[in-house]
Amino acid sequence: MKPWNQRPFEIKNLFNPAFCGVILFRALAGYEEENEVGMPFSLALLVLPLCLHKDTRLVLAENSRGYFLKVIEKNPRILVGLATRTKQLLPFALEAFGFLMERGCFFVTEDGRLRTVDGKVRKRVTGTDESIVCQRIARFIGREFARVGDRGTIYTSLGVRP
Repeated sequence: MKPWNQRPFEIKNLFNPAFCGVILFRALAGYEEENEVGMPFSLALLVLPLCLHKDTRLVLAENSRGYFLKVIEKNPRILVGLATRTKQLLPFALEAFGFLMERGCFFVTEDGRLRTVDGKVRKRVTGTDESIVCQRIARFIGREFARVGDRGTIYTSLGVRP
């Protein structure tokens, strides 16, 4: 990863650690709404590729009242390029987790799950229209991951080997 001052302007804006951190935090909080033990780290790495990719985000936004696995089944185009996006966004996800950890926004449980800390991030979703949609989709993804409850099922549905 390039040092901050050597990154292109677009990368600084879209993938800055604070913005990516808020997206990840919303997903973790959404997961905790359904399952208070916290999200497994490996699932958290799928959040940014699903939320920041515009076509995927739009499909998920249109179907946010449905079940995640049904949405994936009916819209297989979501899976196109997901593996590549996940690899490309991994450094940004790790940087965002570092940012959140530095500010005490989440902690890691003994069994490796990520749990949010109350009062560290505003509950109210604010920002531009697009950033609000990203945050709402992140919460949806978090809740749906918790409802599915099985990492293997989620990975398999997304075409990822568990």
